[in-house]
Amino acid sequence: MSSPPSDPRRGAPRVKRGKPPVIPLRRKTYRKALPELRRDFGDRCAYCMRRILTESDMQVDHFDPRQKKNSLQAYTNLYLSDAGCNNRKGDHWPRREDERRGVRFLDCCREQDYGSEIFEDPATHFLVGTTPAAKYHILTIGLNRLELVEIRRKCAEAREQVERLRKHKGDKIVERALSKIEQLLGDIPYIPPPPPGHLPTVL
Repeated sequence: MSSPPSDPRRGAPRVKRGKPPVIPLRRKTYRKALPELRRDFGDRCAYCMRRILTESDMQVDHFDPRQKKNSLQAYTNLYLSDAGCNNRKGDHWPRREDERRGVRFLDCCREQDYGSEIFEDPATHFLVGTTPAAKYHILTIGLNRLELVEIRRKCAEAREQVERLRKHKGDKIVERALSKIEQLLGDIPYIPPPPPGHLPTVL
């Protein structure tokens, strides 16, 4: 089963799923989907986009935790996550009255989240949510926890250094250096700055 159809109003999905596992996934065996999840999410956490460097740090999150009790587990409800994001998201799910106000988790397999509703403040490297869904998503999963802010800061500094180097060095040398730096820093990709007037989403 492929990903649910995306909503064209929300932009193209950030993550495109491939074929699901051949074997049925059950409550006690859903982690067998890890090879396919690693393939689809590119070894990145679905929520913070941090590259997860070792399999021992990879966790499988149930996007909709209400489906954990199902005997058969839908591959489309399983997301690759690091421990920090998975532990914070846990069994949280918005109430119906909150959903009516637009409060929900952003689904990177159905929509564009970063650069559409989530942005990075270039001064503080805190994430900024521009919709009720994005603000709920950032706060509940703890995407502005200090370890992630620090990684984003270091990645931004590395990109600035590379841009300066590019003026004096050959592109191939710079790109190899950038690749090594990003691997060491956790490799959170570039996130665009927010539109004017929006503040970081913090407690």
